[in-house]
Amino acid sequence: MTESSERPLAVFDLDNTLAGTAHRQRFLERRPRDWDAFFAAAPADPPLAEGVALVRRSAEECEVVYLTGRPERCRRDTLDWLAAQGLPEGRVHMRRGGDRRPARVTKLEILRGLARTRAVRVLVDDDELVCADAERAGFTVVRADWAARSADLTAAQEDEGRT
Repeated sequence: MTESSERPLAVFDLDNTLAGTAHRQRFLERRPRDWDAFFAAAPADPPLAEGVALVRRSAEECEVVYLTGRPERCRRDTLDWLAAQGLPEGRVHMRRGGDRRPARVTKLEILRGLARTRAVRVLVDDDELVCADAERAGFTVVRADWAARSADLTAAQEDEGRT
């Protein structure tokens, strides 16, 4: 049940949707993967113009919510990055410490929770499995296909539950 007087939600992923991660992919290519270095490099992510334009347009009619697989320990860097890019303010949902479930599971769980009290107008995400599961659950999805795909990042999201 949703409250019709409140603006609908526009839910945005961060990595490879709003933030370019290509410069830090090298930390996932080595074995063992260097997760500390991967996340430490996130403040240097360049903004992705297509995603930034879409989140700004969405904020005109919707309340923006950020939904990321980044671990909670990255919250301060993430909030600072969003502010530095001049992106709309919004709640940020992050992966709880020790949660290694696939991104498609954790994100859909949060989306369903949001939808219990508010209308979710759109989810914008680059992860094909997240998008497909969200569509099957009845959500409107925009696939963020403007960043290069990385097999290592896909494995991190789906097989290792890391981002």
